[in-house]
Amino acid sequence: MEQPQDLFGNYKYCEECKRPLPLTYKENLCPSCIEQKLFREVKEYIRENDVNEYDVAQHFHIPHMQVKKWIREGRIEYKDDHLNTITMHCTRCGAPISFGTLCAKCMRQKDVSIHSSAREDISDSRMRFIED
Repeated sequence: MEQPQDLFGNYKYCEECKRPLPLTYKENLCPSCIEQKLFREVKEYIRENDVNEYDVAQHFHIPHMQVKKWIREGRIEYKDDHLNTITMHCTRCGAPISFGTLCAKCMRQKDVSIHSSAREDISDSRMRFIED
């Protein structure tokens, strides 16, 4: 298949998102689509198997920290029956958590403090004229 010629030279395109890629790029998918595809495969693997973060990392030959990152981002989480093996802890109080960085209690406290500070900001943001 002949590649179209663009203003700045020849490119090939990602098969999924159609982003331009240099002709020297070895993959048919851009890095973003490669990561999305990997995550879809990981998600399906977790649904079909009773695994932990180490099993996932080993099965997909990815760094353990990548799996931990997805857990911290809330993209994947531990099942409730795996709470005793969790290696993730709340950054505020140290309680075990199944995803993210804060436990439910600390998350509620954070939300309350955000809302109260927002109310204070609103009361101080009245309009006024500036005298010359």
